[in-house]
Amino acid sequence: MLYDIRHPDFTAIIQQGAELERLATGYAFTEGPAWHPDAGHLTFSDIAGNTLYRWTWDGGAPQVYRQPSHKANGNTYDAQGRLLTCEHATSRVVREEADGGLTVLASHYGDNELNSPNDIIVARDGTIWFTDPLAGRRPFFGIPRAPELDFQGLWRLAPDGSTCEPVVTDFELPNGLCFSPDERVLYVNDTTRAHIRRFDHAPDGSLSEGAVFADLSGEGEGVADGMKTDTEGRLWCTGPGGVHVFAPDGTSLGVIRIPEKTANFTWAGPDRTTLITTSSSSLYRLRVAARGQPLF
Repeated sequence: MLYDIRHPDFTAIIQQGAELERLATGYAFTEGPAWHPDAGHLTFSDIAGNTLYRWTWDGGAPQVYRQPSHKANGNTYDAQGRLLTCEHATSRVVREEADGGLTVLASHYGDNELNSPNDIIVARDGTIWFTDPLAGRRPFFGIPRAPELDFQGLWRLAPDGSTCEPVVTDFELPNGLCFSPDERVLYVNDTTRAHIRRFDHAPDGSLSEGAVFADLSGEGEGVADGMKTDTEGRLWCTGPGGVHVFAPDGTSLGVIRIPEKTANFTWAGPDRTTLITTSSSSLYRLRVAARGQPLF
């Protein structure tokens, strides 16, 4: 069964006749998919494989894009179409410039290294937000080493990297994050606690509230990880069994079942109505009756 329908409103996102398609497989652990709408390509990470890959909408096998990737995880684009990447092995956030060079935007807080930047988004004003758990200081997903910070937090980074500050530090393992369509709400999930938190996001960039918005429950492999909103304000988040969909009020609408543990996904295609998931060893594609928020 492809869908676990928990509320009648879930049917609004189902594209009739759509089938789940495996685009590619054979990777160690896929993550961090980022769609470039102008160029028509998808960049994604194989964390354990220490490689970034790129796949084009025209088809064909994904090609190596950056190797080594320093165990890269999350990727996104800024308004200038520059690729931003979280590196587990180096504890850095880097930006790829037009000439292909990398600019380090964040790596330390004072004299201490960041833990391992994990997932990343960019607000319309250019402010960069990222999560920084300890996952990249453990085997397989990173390089084992002792942490230098005594918290795992949500961070705010100036567009030019001039300031980088922790904003929320009471997570057990902060992971996926995304804005509501109007950017008045910032959602951040906590993998260990298996829930999503909702923060009010003010025009000056400050956050308030932070109560639990929804819990991730269900059968199957997967945890609270990659997360995004669609243009109707529904929240989509990976979790047990695949990709969970929530109404703007937190009601669980249902789950898109994926046959492999799914860590992340993105909206792709000319109209952003194609869901592409990074699911353990594979990439999957599914047409949906919803339109995703653009990265820029």
